[in-house]
Amino acid sequence: MDREQIKTVLPHREPMLLVDEAYLDETGVAHGSYTVRGDEWFLQGHFPGNPVTPGVIQLEIMAQSCALLLSEQTAGGVAYYAGIENVRFRRKVRPGDVMEVQGILTKSKGSFYFIHARARVGAELCCQGDLIFAVEKER
Repeated sequence: MDREQIKTVLPHREPMLLVDEAYLDETGVAHGSYTVRGDEWFLQGHFPGNPVTPGVIQLEIMAQSCALLLSEQTAGGVAYYAGIENVRFRRKVRPGDVMEVQGILTKSKGSFYFIHARARVGAELCCQGDLIFAVEKER
């Protein structure tokens, strides 16, 4: 999926749409990628002369990439963060880096979905954690 196709699944729009490409593979693993261009709003003050993608933005990139796993469950609704656990940041993400995300659904309970996600820049792990979503149907 390209950005326009992603918009048919995610409610996010610029400047908060943080996935350039995404797909769900034949084994059910969600894949997504985002290229940090360097002109993003979140780099303007983080940090002047030494831009580093904030950890919360890395988690948002991971969450948006993993939302593909929930596209059937979110039909007519939205997946909201309900929690994050066991998160670790291993490498800085800088302008020019491409974050490649993989996420796998590990459990579901009612309207709650648990996804283990990892993000890499090249071969290096930059972030990993367990993401919890609550799917809420639109009113």
